[in-house]
Amino acid sequence: MPSHRVLLFATLRDLVGQESVHIHLPANATVAQLRAALGEQYPALAPYLDTAIIAVNHTFTTDATPIHPEDEIAAFPPVSGG
Repeated sequence: MPSHRVLLFATLRDLVGQESVHIHLPANATVAQLRAALGEQYPALAPYLDTAIIAVNHTFTTDATPIHPEDEIAAFPPVSGG
């Protein structure tokens, strides 16, 4: 299985204690599978992953978005403000 580097920001980075993690995903994986794998490998992230914003190649995604080995992946906690 290919390894994907996932950049973590803000609270997600603080929970894991590092700026990025490597996740192994099957070929033709989706963002939904990425969320599941992140929660399994890093249980501290699990409560935040349903609402986390996932970007692939600087574009916000849906859970159905495919992930390719060369993609840049980033995870952000939900953003709010006024």
